[in-house]
Amino acid sequence: MKGDYEDWRKEEFVDEEEYLRGHQAPGAGLARLMIGTSGWSYKDWEGPFYPEGVRPADYLRHYGQVFRTVEVDSTFYAVPRATVVENWALRSPEGFRFAAKFPRDITHEKDGLGRLDIAHEFVERMSLLGTKLGPLLLQFSPYFGVDRLPALADLLDALPRRFRYAVEFRDADWHSDEVLAMLRERDVAWVAGVGPHNPPVRPVTADFAYLRWIGDREIEVFDRVRVDRREELSGWVDWIEEQRQALFEIYGYFNNHYAGHGPASARALLTALGQRPPDPPPPPAPPKPDQGDLFG
Repeated sequence: MKGDYEDWRKEEFVDEEEYLRGHQAPGAGLARLMIGTSGWSYKDWEGPFYPEGVRPADYLRHYGQVFRTVEVDSTFYAVPRATVVENWALRSPEGFRFAAKFPRDITHEKDGLGRLDIAHEFVERMSLLGTKLGPLLLQFSPYFGVDRLPALADLLDALPRRFRYAVEFRDADWHSDEVLAMLRERDVAWVAGVGPHNPPVRPVTADFAYLRWIGDREIEVFDRVRVDRREELSGWVDWIEEQRQALFEIYGYFNNHYAGHGPASARALLTALGQRPPDPPPPPAPPKPDQGDLFG
């Protein structure tokens, strides 16, 4: 663990594509830590994270003052409208990154891997984020069997190569030399994480890592930490510090179900890694009364 804290907002902005193009081989200490939460639109965060009474439309602006990345969950349900994606870009700061899930029509339907029309529409739509686009996530169900490997390889080959992709398997049979080789050949990240169905392995298959801390569904209120995960996170700190010597970036996202309050978990991990994020912005000061208000 590091003792010196760094405020990421003071870092010079680096265009991601130009950065990667200028570094053909990983080097020591190059990995940027991109740690945040899964989603940002939670009413329970008002008070402990967002100012009381803030408009939901302003959640993302406040979130972006603390974290440099977020994982978009809503894209799992449908390809977002162009105006929605453009609005995300407008409401987030320079240097911010959005990761996003592929729609479930691709990852959870029987013939979804063949729906290249939806896959291309989704990637094209997310590309409206420009330099704010991070990895795109293919999150599969526990029933997605390893017999689908050829179809998955075909889908990955059909996707535009200028973007980065990550795959989350929820069946331990996927952890094999054949699967890992397929991912490495395409520079696609294996998603490592903590969840009820995630294989307990952390292979590195790309020049970036993608981590997810999910937990279970027993927690239903997300206003504070309800499960002490400090000991578990300390093991992740050691692993991340080791991987930073070989990777360009490490993305990681906390779901509220992991410990009860995603922002607190993300802040705890960043702090343990020596990159404590800024405190959440304070609520705006109430307007001063004018003379008419003072004297009725």
